[in-house]
Amino acid sequence: MTHKILGLGLAAAIGLAGIVLPQAAEARPVRLTTTLKAYGGNGAYLAIYLIDPQGRFHSTLRVAGGKAKYHRHLTGWFRGSNGRIDGTTGASVGSGQTLRISVDIADALIDAGYQIQIDSAVENERDVPADVTVPLAAGNAGRAIAGRGYVQSFAFDM
Repeated sequence: MTHKILGLGLAAAIGLAGIVLPQAAEARPVRLTTTLKAYGGNGAYLAIYLIDPQGRFHSTLRVAGGKAKYHRHLTGWFRGSNGRIDGTTGASVGSGQTLRISVDIADALIDAGYQIQIDSAVENERDVPADVTVPLAAGNAGRAIAGRGYVQSFAFDM
């Protein structure tokens, strides 16, 4: 039995497919750990997202806090994403608690000028845009970064 595709031999067709078809994007699991300070009040809403090398919103990694009416208080993320959630959501995070999640991030974004940014807000309290901003670089993996507002520390591991 002979195998021909559009008049090409099978080996030639496979070789051509390798040139024409896009390569599958490689991604790796990245573990994010966000610990909040002890504060009085309700649970914090968090938006954890990527910004590109020009400082523009790229994609949402996680939104913690289920009531959409409060998402507008996550100002940097809300402005960049137009309030559209393209990542995962979950419950808000309480005072002194830790949020641990794992996300897949494309290898092409690591060490390419992208940054992880976290906006935080607490009902009846102040909003903290860019509570944490850290370059998505292999050299920063495992390093705890202090936040400017409700986030006590943030770290990621690859």
